[in-house]
Amino acid sequence: MDAHARLPARPPRPRARARAPVRLPFAASTATRRAGWWCPRDPRVDPSGRGACAFASPGRCPRLAVAHLNRSPASNLGLHPRRPLLPRLPAAGTRTRVTGDESCEGRPLVECTGDRSVEEQPEHAGVGKTDRQKLLKQKGCVVWITGLSGSGKSTLACTLGRELHTRGKLAYVLDGDNLRHGLNKDLGFKAEDRAENIRRVGEVAKLFADAGLVCIASLISPYRRDRESCRALLSDSSFIEVFLNMSLELCEARDPKGLYKLARAGKIKGFTGIDDPYEAPLNCEIEIKEVDGVCPPPAEMAGQVVTYLEEKGFLHE
Repeated sequence: MDAHARLPARPPRPRARARAPVRLPFAASTATRRAGWWCPRDPRVDPSGRGACAFASPGRCPRLAVAHLNRSPASNLGLHPRRPLLPRLPAAGTRTRVTGDESCEGRPLVECTGDRSVEEQPEHAGVGKTDRQKLLKQKGCVVWITGLSGSGKSTLACTLGRELHTRGKLAYVLDGDNLRHGLNKDLGFKAEDRAENIRRVGEVAKLFADAGLVCIASLISPYRRDRESCRALLSDSSFIEVFLNMSLELCEARDPKGLYKLARAGKIKGFTGIDDPYEAPLNCEIEIKEVDGVCPPPAEMAGQVVTYLEEKGFLHE
C-alpha cells in the first residue's frame, strides 16, 4: 500500500468566522478617545453600516482599516473630532499666557492673543531673573557710556569694571572698538550700519542685564534715537546712560588713536564730531564734565557711577 494512502484524511478546515468590526487604528489611543474620535460608517470598513463598537486589541492593528486609510484621502475618512485637527495659528504679533490647564502630555496650555504666531514666542528658562539676582546679590543693569571719540569712554569702562570686581560684583564690558572685530565686523560707518551696530550691542547688553550682571557698554553711539531704542529694551530703570560731556577741542587734543588727524586730513569720512554730528543726551542719568579743560581722573569718574549704582540698589540684593 502506498505510504500516502495510509495517512488519515485531513479534517475539513472550518469556515472562517466573521470578525467583529473594529475602529480605526488610532481609536485605541486614550488621548484620541478624549478628543472625540469615532469610526466612520463606511461599508468598506464596516459592512453592517452600524458603525464599529469594539476597539482593536492592544498591539494589533486592523488590516482592513489600514488598507482603507492608505487608499482614501483624508477628506473622505468621516472624522468628526470635537476639536479641530489643527487649530489656526495666529499671525504675527500674538502674545501668549499660561492658562493653568495641562495638555495630555502634562505641558501647560497657553492662550494666544494678538497677531504673533506661537512659534515666535520667546522661550523662558526655569530660573528667573529674581533667582539670579539673589544668587549674585546684585541687580542686573546696563551702564551705557556715550561721548565723542577720545572722551575717555573705554578708560572709564575698564576702571569701573575693576572697581566693581574689587567689591565682589560681577560686571562685563562691551567695548565698541572690540566688538567691531567680532560681532559687528560686517558693519561699516554709514548711518544704517551705525544703527545696526547699536541695536546689536543693546540686545547683547539686555541679555547680560537679565543674567544679573552689570553690563558696561562703551560706544560713541552718536544718534539719540539709537540710544533710546536700547533704553526701551530694558525696564525698571535698569538702563543707566552716562554722558562724558567733553568738548571737541579737548577730545581732539587728547586724540589717543590719532583719528582726528586722519579725519581732518580727509582720510576718514563720516567721523563723529568732524563731518558727522553727535547728538548729546537730553535726560541722561549721569553727566560727567571736564574740569578746567581737563578730563577728570578715571577713578573719580568710576566713583560717580558706583555711587549711583549703590543709591539705586543695583549693588545689593
